[in-house]
Amino acid sequence: MPSLLPPPVELGDLLEPFARRGIDLGLDRLVGALAAGGHPERRFAAAQVAGTNGKGSISTFLHAILRAAGVRVGTYRSPHLVSWCERIEIDDAWIAPATLRGDLARWQPLARRHRLTPFELITAAAFDRFAREGVDLAVLEVGLGGRLDATTVHPRRPVVGFGAIGLDHREHLGDTLAAIAAEKAAVMGPGCRAFSAAQAPEARRVLEEEAHRRGARLHWLDPLPATTDGGPVLGLAGELQRHNGAVAVAMARALVAPDGPLAGWPLDEGMVRAGLAATRWPGRLQRCRWRGRELLLDGAHNPPAAAALRRELDRLDGGLPRRWLLGIQRHKEGPVMLEQLLRPGDRAAVVAVPDHASWTRQDLAAACPDLADQLQTAPELAGGLMGLLAPGPLPVVAGSLFLLGAALPLLDGPQADEAAAPGQPEEVPPSQGP
Repeated sequence: MPSLLPPPVELGDLLEPFARRGIDLGLDRLVGALAAGGHPERRFAAAQVAGTNGKGSISTFLHAILRAAGVRVGTYRSPHLVSWCERIEIDDAWIAPATLRGDLARWQPLARRHRLTPFELITAAAFDRFAREGVDLAVLEVGLGGRLDATTVHPRRPVVGFGAIGLDHREHLGDTLAAIAAEKAAVMGPGCRAFSAAQAPEARRVLEEEAHRRGARLHWLDPLPATTDGGPVLGLAGELQRHNGAVAVAMARALVAPDGPLAGWPLDEGMVRAGLAATRWPGRLQRCRWRGRELLLDGAHNPPAAAALRRELDRLDGGLPRRWLLGIQRHKEGPVMLEQLLRPGDRAAVVAVPDHASWTRQDLAAACPDLADQLQTAPELAGGLMGLLAPGPLPVVAGSLFLLGAALPLLDGPQADEAAAPGQPEEVPPSQGP
């Protein structure tokens, strides 16, 4: 895995602002651009990861396992925390800023001709880069949904994984869990092997129905055993990573199976364990320090992720009162997230997510009057971090990955070296004091 997060790169002259175009799902634009660009997506096989939460973790586990086996692998992720270069990783390195700029510039004429969205443009650039680098396989994390996501344009996705499916992006995917699950299940194609850990009953039913309808083979997985039961050490903290790791392991084994795109590639148990232990991914139960004070950073950007974070904290110290710094984008279900995160005695400073419309303390208090006395306003990010310095249980920064991306550059210098190594393996008990 790369030892550091890549440096920020300015792409404002090459990527249309997301806010101007908004979310514009569809496949036709990118299909046309890739055809005009020589079909780079046809020059490598891919494994795709869909779901609501855990997609990035599964993708990163899978990348690390394949690297431990010696596979030349590229991984495409979204969103990023501090740099656009985080979205494209090849073997053990992020794409270089100059390379990314050159790739985007080369695709500009086709992007304008086919009216590509920013996400479609960077997807095309990633496909082109993977083809130029001659990767054996690309791991593609779905950006939004699945059926109409740009990554689904790739024609050879024989292995698919699912993270936990929950209610998020309802304005684009539907108002019910069944509707959202159907959008995500649509990444399965005829003959593909799909893998999922436990899902809510409604999501499970939809995945099974869609797999049958589409001619895919869907496999349900138990979480990886705990280390006390002989299970592997994980480089990502949290109980849910045992579920995500199980999906990644099953995908890796399917890829090297006789009918997989990496058929015959050696992959033994030692390689699997080495990859799982080496996995690093920031913003997921990540331990950091601010002026010497230990903090926990976790994206927790939707209700299912907020509930998972709360379970981890309760498991950590029984739910002792703690301080929070929360930044929640306005289009997210802020009141629901707040009710899941806070316990009696918790204190939360609410800060705007930089450059994004956000929930305010006043709006959250009006929506959750029983929690109003536990909320205060942080005028800006650095001031909000100052409020976490008081003694007590481990304070938490959460609510948006974009908030974490803004916070990471402000943290203590040594953390720069740990930014790609989030936290400790889950078996190492964290301290609870300052």
